Amino acid sequence: MTPELTAALKQCQLFRDMTESDITRVTTAAGYRMQSFARRDIYCVSGDHCRHVDIVVSGELVARMTGLSGRQVEVISLRCGDIIAPCFIYASDKRLPIDIEAQTDTIILRMQPSALQQMVDADACVRRNFIRCLSDIGSYLASKIGFLSLLTVREKVAGYLRSEAALQKSLHVRLDTSRQRLADSFAIQKFSLLRCLAEMEQQGIIKVDGKEITILAPERLR
Repeated sequence: MTPELTAALKQCQLFRDMTESDITRVTTAAGYRMQSFARRDIYCVSGDHCRHVDIVVSGELVARMTGLSGRQVEVISLRCGDIIAPCFIYASDKRLPIDIEAQTDTIILRMQPSALQQMVDADACVRRNFIRCLSDIGSYLASKIGFLSLLTVREKVAGYLRSEAALQKSLHVRLDTSRQRLADSFAIQKFSLLRCLAEMEQQGIIKVDGKEITILAPERLR
């Protein structure tokens, strides 16, 4: 196992609090192979079965749900260290309800479900981390459902800007994604997002300059 691969796996919640030698030991014993996806490659489409344990070690995948009308909602971005669809690995119904596409050139580490079970059975730390991972997903989905279904467009935009300002430790927020992807993550139309940003700018709450948004009145981001 290369140092780069070990460093990537250290970011995976499955190996939290484990040393590099421990990570190498458990993964080598379980067995794995590497799989590559080029930008825009399809990892899976809705209805495909979850057949592997895949961990992103470089690049980015994006998971989306598509309605009958063709409208899409971006569910989550998967980056280095993320396990892809861990809740479906041992589910009774393994059909994935999402489409997953490579946003950039991406490399994953792939194991068989039996290999993960071997690791969970043999190592208490891996077992504890896997349970925590599944619990965190439940918490994330609960908050995501509330965000998508209960908040207005303005509340979604304001909440996002507050979160990014705290994350970037600045009132000058730089967006790392396109307006379309941001709208998809909010489950709204792009024009609704643009209209909301324009209204907030007219009200003197923010200033928009391309991918830079300056928060002029943080107390009004409610």
